[in-house]
Amino acid sequence: MVARSKRKIGDVLFFLNGLMLAVVLVQLSGLYFLRLDLTEEKRYSIKAPTKTLLQNLDDDVFIDVFLDGDLNAEFRRLRKNIRETLDEFRIHSNNRVHYRFADPLAAAGQQAREEFMADLVARGVKPMNIIESKDGRRSEKLVFPGAIVSYGGLQTGVMLLRDQAGQGSQEDLNSAIENLEFELANAIQQLVNTDRKRIGFLTGHGELDSISVSSLREGLLGSYEVNLGVSADRNILSGSFDVIVVAKPQSSFSEKEKYFLDQYVLRGGKLILLLDALRASMDSVSQGNYYAFPYQLHVEDLLFQYGVRINADFVQDLVSLRYPVVTGNMNGTPQITPMEWPFFPLVNHYAAHPMTKNLDATALRFASSMDSVKAMGIRKTPLLFSSTYARRVSAPLKINVNDLRKEINPKNFASGPYVFGYLLEGKFTSLFRNRFLPDGVDSTGIRTTGVETKIVVIADGDLARNEMNRRSGQPVELGFDAMTNHTFANRELLLHMIAYLTDDSGLITARSKELLIRPLNKERIRNSRMILQSINILVPVGIIIALTLIKMYWRQRRYGHFNPGSDGK
Repeated sequence: MVARSKRKIGDVLFFLNGLMLAVVLVQLSGLYFLRLDLTEEKRYSIKAPTKTLLQNLDDDVFIDVFLDGDLNAEFRRLRKNIRETLDEFRIHSNNRVHYRFADPLAAAGQQAREEFMADLVARGVKPMNIIESKDGRRSEKLVFPGAIVSYGGLQTGVMLLRDQAGQGSQEDLNSAIENLEFELANAIQQLVNTDRKRIGFLTGHGELDSISVSSLREGLLGSYEVNLGVSADRNILSGSFDVIVVAKPQSSFSEKEKYFLDQYVLRGGKLILLLDALRASMDSVSQGNYYAFPYQLHVEDLLFQYGVRINADFVQDLVSLRYPVVTGNMNGTPQITPMEWPFFPLVNHYAAHPMTKNLDATALRFASSMDSVKAMGIRKTPLLFSSTYARRVSAPLKINVNDLRKEINPKNFASGPYVFGYLLEGKFTSLFRNRFLPDGVDSTGIRTTGVETKIVVIADGDLARNEMNRRSGQPVELGFDAMTNHTFANRELLLHMIAYLTDDSGLITARSKELLIRPLNKERIRNSRMILQSINILVPVGIIIALTLIKMYWRQRRYGHFNPGSDGK
């Protein structure tokens, strides 16, 4: 009996010690923050730049997410991931991030709902029309997969899901979940950042005018200071502009202008060069036989010095946009048919880079191929690619829109892919290192080697050009295609480029997050159905029986020789 009493006292002490240890751990958990992400792709981990942003907030952030109410499984999954991401934001910001979910359709009264939804659209949160079939019934519902972020009296809208051409709903959803951290953190960064970067658009060489880049400018104004009239002169060396965009120049650069652009880069300035190699437009090629000849921009030596070359050709791609062509006449009415126009390649193949990850297709027009050339110390990343069903046609090139009526032989389009754009990073060497300086240039302070900087070169000047609505005469959103009624990712791509070039904090690296999809092998499941069902039924039962037998054996071993008459001595 003494041994049994000692055993009971030991059990009580063990329980009390365990309870005390639990209390101590709970107290320590309030002092030390520890979260473990055991997923392979670290889907619940927040990037270091995002943590820094959240930890340095000076005021509370309020986020209204408009994904509530009766949603289907896909949107419930998106809502769940948004909630998890915002919970991480709240924790890393020391409870400065507050959020709530709302249903725009829950407003009382039809007029109130319409006013509320119109206000969301004005703030950049656009609806998606979801069509579903359930129990033989077809239903439609508007869903607003976006949020309004408020900080310090300022607000901005952010879309958390985009409909991407060529992808299914699951791919769209997966891309949206991967981008949640960046989209939300970037929206907060826009409101927090008071030192806005300055973006300049170069003029003086027939570049795109203010109307042609109005959509891009509108997208930039929320985060940057924008100047649409920058000249390639000494003023750009003052550090007034963080990025200079050269969009579709059509006349030549002088040696003096190239010198100032060169010195701007060597002083750490960033460039986005959107250049056409050949002169062509649909207005010209629609008038009959037209020959596309090279532009005389005189920047080939500058590009070669920096490590790339734009070829005097056009890339024809079978994966392309459509163009309306008159294919017949019925009762005096022209019959117009949209047909693939290989000179308008549709880019779906991108580099594995934060600028281009999870992008929708990008629409190019009369784009040329590019090559990489040797440049010491420069890191080169090809960004945009044609499909494999492409070919190059060199200048002088005859172009006629009536060629659309001809049957295309796919065997002639099998030499791709071709590169349409490069990212160049490193310390560039001056074009004028071993050359005479242009007349009128002061050699004082000239640099022959530069500091670390970045340049993006795209062989299509129309990447930044928005179309005009022929009825209203107003510009439409950059990337909008009237034939498909779809908005491609032209503006989003350019905004990501500028964000990458100006991102000193590294916040854009959050776009590199990858969410792995592990689909089940349906064919294997079907063939192994009986085996899998047997395993799922028998294995748990077998485990329970085995544990029961082990416990009975252990009890028999421990208590089988117990003598009731013994006094414990």
